[in-house]
Amino acid sequence: MSQHHTTEQYDNIIRLCRDVFSKKTRDYGTAWRILRPSSLTDQIFIKAQRIRTIQEKGHQKINEGIESEFVGIINYAVMALIQLDAKTSSLPLEMESQQAENLFDASIQVARDLMKNKNHDYGEAWRDMRISSLTDLILMKVLRTKQIEDNRGVTLISEGIDANYLDMINYAVFALILMEENKNR
Repeated sequence: MSQHHTTEQYDNIIRLCRDVFSKKTRDYGTAWRILRPSSLTDQIFIKAQRIRTIQEKGHQKINEGIESEFVGIINYAVMALIQLDAKTSSLPLEMESQQAENLFDASIQVARDLMKNKNHDYGEAWRDMRISSLTDLILMKVLRTKQIEDNRGVTLISEGIDANYLDMINYAVFALILMEENKNR
């Protein structure tokens, strides 16, 4: 699979996520701005844990598939990146939807650039992974983030919290790409 095709697939997934983000911003405003990054980390944990539970049990009782949970992981991780950004801390809690969408786009651009660089170096190894493994990697990143948050952001050698959120975004996008490809087989 070419990098160009991956970028196109990535952008398609992000358009879906941005559409959900935009519509929810119009419905609810930016009420999520009241949440601390640690609360957003917990929301991501809940979504990833639900995905894992459904994957393990093979069925679900709530009629909402895991696709929407991966979208939620992406959007919550973007919200967390926005909340972590020192430049946004001075912004009002309630902001115009266009401003929130611009912040969404800026965070996604960082994640997209990271994806392209890692795909270059790793040769798109994620394409040979199971979706359940991507779920586990998201959960691992969540647990790492929680530990860093509990340590008040102090790390000895590890990447910061933002790097973990960026990885969560990309792993969730990869899972959605693989799910779409599996549907088309």
